[in-house]
Amino acid sequence: MAFWLSKSRSISSLLGKRIGLLTILHERNKGSFLHSRRDAVFRYKNSPEFSTKSATFSATGRRFKSSKTGEQVELPSSDEDDDENQAVDFPGGRVAFTSRMNFTSESSGKRIPCFRVLDDNGYPIAGSIFEQVNKEIAVRMYSGMVTLQIMDTILYETQRQGRISFYLTSTGEEAINLASAAALSPDDVVLPQYREPGVLLWRGFTLQEFANQCFGNEADYGKGRQMPIHYGSQKHNYFTVSSPIATQLPQAAGVAYSLKMDKKDACVVTYMGDGGTSEGDFHAALNFAAVTEVPVIFICRNNGWAISTPITEQFRSDGVVVRGQAYGIRSIRVDGNDALAVYNSVRTARQTAINEQRPILIEALTYRVGHHSTSDDSTKYRAVDEIEHWKTAQNPVARFRKWVQGNGWWTDEYESEFRSNIRKQLMEAIQLAARKEKPPIANLFTDVYEENAPNLVEQERSLGETIKKHPQDYPSDVPL
Repeated sequence: MAFWLSKSRSISSLLGKRIGLLTILHERNKGSFLHSRRDAVFRYKNSPEFSTKSATFSATGRRFKSSKTGEQVELPSSDEDDDENQAVDFPGGRVAFTSRMNFTSESSGKRIPCFRVLDDNGYPIAGSIFEQVNKEIAVRMYSGMVTLQIMDTILYETQRQGRISFYLTSTGEEAINLASAAALSPDDVVLPQYREPGVLLWRGFTLQEFANQCFGNEADYGKGRQMPIHYGSQKHNYFTVSSPIATQLPQAAGVAYSLKMDKKDACVVTYMGDGGTSEGDFHAALNFAAVTEVPVIFICRNNGWAISTPITEQFRSDGVVVRGQAYGIRSIRVDGNDALAVYNSVRTARQTAINEQRPILIEALTYRVGHHSTSDDSTKYRAVDEIEHWKTAQNPVARFRKWVQGNGWWTDEYESEFRSNIRKQLMEAIQLAARKEKPPIANLFTDVYEENAPNLVEQERSLGETIKKHPQDYPSDVPL
């Protein structure tokens, strides 16, 4: 029902008496007429909201409040435009009226800052207060970053030799991998994209298991059905990687809802690249998570490129972090090349997600130093100097090493010994994985139905006949 309100308080009163639409309020409110949340921000130890254990989020009420849907109200008059003294209790919250036509700005004009603990040289920034990481965790984080770096280098070369069909590195994003994993509990459920093998490495997935998956042998948990780097482990609460972009995001919201129903002391963590935020699944996932108030952390690795598409051609907003507010989700932007910043952010986000049963969005700014995959040559669409700058001046592994070594927890001698040992282990794992038999071709038709449907039985029979007729066209090391 459309109606017109004048500035006259007498007409408003008359409408209230005649139609019953307006109610006169006798309380004065000089602030906003909306019961809105303040911007969610991190507070640290120099703030009264700081928790002694870690940084915490600070925000007001969880939802906009509405007492009676559709009820029109008149607020006390002030020196401002009388129209702003009138409001409607609309579904979702009270909305004040105004006679001034103003479009909301497309941008605040100032970019949201990026949380950081270590500077480019690995020194804590003056005045920065964060939860200290002990020696055991710090050394384990750093050694995991080095292991991931070596694994990427050798398996990438293995693909180039033609021994595996595909590979994709996490070069430049090692800090996001290991630091986020260190901040989680083994009970937390992870739904990865495909550039997070470091999370699985932290949880105990061995180099042999990585090699088995990439070679698709009989020890591969996916039974050779997936492309290389599509890891998964039920034992480690790590969902199997799925190639289609962003499909894991709404699934993560659903998994988090199940944790909420079961009252689990755990959360869901899902990862995506900046390209994933351009998919519809991203928006559906954030909205579903916010409305159902589930414990899920969305971590976006904003590495600047969605294959060959730069972020400047993907969106006009201030990156990804601002999208959280649109869906009513607390968000933070963090330096993804700073392991301590990532660790503190994820740790605090986890506490908030579980304790308050709400989703959190983290945008980690980083850079994809490697090619998108072995199917890509990134020098065709970005400058070599740009790549080299991020590889050297902004290297997350080198930065964290300076901090760890500065604490006396690492030495040059141990670095050399550790790298040599990991290379040896990985080469042995690759040789063993290559020698193992491939899964039987019959596995193509199992694990979907309890009993195969007639059409699958027919397909399996037809494939067997075709292979016998044209054996030269099929790999001889795959059992029939």
